[in-house]
Formats: sequence, C-alpha cells, structure tokens
Amino acid sequence: MATGRTHRPATRSRGIPEATVARLPLYLRALTALSERSVPTVSSEELAAAAGVNSAKLRKDFSYLGSYGTRGVGYDVEYLVYQISRELGLTQDWPVVIVGIGNLGAALANYGGFASRGFRVAALIDADPAMAGKPVAGIPVQHTDELEKIIDDNGVSIGVIATPAGAAQQVCDRLVAAGVTSILNFAPTVLSVPDGVDVRKVDLSIELQILAFHEQRKAGEEAAAAADGEVPHTAARKQPADKGPDGDVPAVMPA
Repeated sequence: MATGRTHRPATRSRGIPEATVARLPLYLRALTALSERSVPTVSSEELAAAAGVNSAKLRKDFSYLGSYGTRGVGYDVEYLVYQISRELGLTQDWPVVIVGIGNLGAALANYGGFASRGFRVAALIDADPAMAGKPVAGIPVQHTDELEKIIDDNGVSIGVIATPAGAAQQVCDRLVAAGVTSILNFAPTVLSVPDGVDVRKVDLSIELQILAFHEQRKAGEEAAAAADGEVPHTAARKQPADKGPDGDVPAVMPA
C-alpha cells in the first residue's frame, strides 16, 4: 500500500476550492452512515440535510468532483464514498506521528477513528524519559530524541502536536525539518511554518468561548423578548452557533 510521503491527493491541482474541501469530510461521514445501513442511493436534498448544508451547495461541490447524480434516482452511495475518499487521499495509507503523550495525546492515540479513515498511528513520541517504552493504545511511546529517525523510517508526512504551548514551536520546527509537510496542532499557540507546510489548528477552549458568546446572546434576546411580552423565535435557537466562511459548521474533530 502506498505511503503518505510519496503520494499526494490531487485536490489542489484540480482547483477544488478550500471551502469545498472542508465539506468533503462531512459528506463522507453522512455517506458512510448510509452505506452502513445498506442504502443504495441518496438524493441531494437528503444528503445535504444529513451533512448540514443546502442542496444547491452540495450539488456545486460535487460538480468539482465530476459527479452529477442521476435525475430521479440521486447519487450512488458506494461510488460517492469511493470518489470522495479518493479525492481526500483516504484510499492510501497515511502514517501519522503524535508528539506529546499527555492526557490529550493519549486520548488521540486511543481514538479508533484514525485507522478506519485511512490514518495509521505510526509512532507516539514524548519528551519525558519516564514515558519511553510505556504502551499507550498498544503502541510503545518513544523519546523525542528519536523523532527524526522515526519520521524517516515510517515515511511520515503528517504530524500531530499535542504538547504544551511552550514546546509546540520547537517540535513543529523539528517535524518540518524531518520532512513532515502537514501538521494538526492541538497546542494552544499559533505555529510558524514555511511555505508548503499545511497547519490545521484545533483549540477546544476557543470553540467553547464562541459557544458561550452565542449562549449569552440568546439569553439577552430572550430577556428582551420577555420584557416586550414576546415569545422568542424558537427556530432561531436551532441554528448552528459557529459558522464557517460559507455558512457551514466547521468539522473540528472527526466523528
């Protein structure tokens, strides 16, 4: 099976917008659920509702993949699963290293969704000498002194940083120097990387703060409506709190 170091998905070369790329995992998750229920076809309206987008946007997104469905029938579920998986690069093996095996790093190591989605945890790395050799999720933790060798031996191009903020940039620099070109950052800090390196940041505290803002706003609207003797518009409360640039809720963590 091909490894991540030598094969790249063709997304950028085919000119698929980043906003569409961000929605492909949402479609794949919805399609996988349909496939597991042995549903053969799905309409754009049904799939859009399951993915949390509008059907016109879904059809536009799929047009970039060259998939237009069949009038009166809809989309073939299994074919779309394959098509989106291929576009995302999930039909090949992507070895991943996780650096920082504290509570969060250990939780990520134990997350079962990586393997089922084409990602193989090749190594767990930590700076604490006391952690070396200890198994986490069945994988022995290795010391950061071995980082470069581990990346080279396993052909790793994706690194996950789950270290404290103060160590994250140094770890990032070493990962990049060793050949890692994509980083998922859980550390509460902004990383500086050279051109050609992609970074995705996950900050759970920021997400919670955004939700707190919307809760406060809704409470204020309800209080104002009560003062005016009005009934709050319940439909408005059902809208997603944090929207992306195209009005969709961003996928922060895999489901």
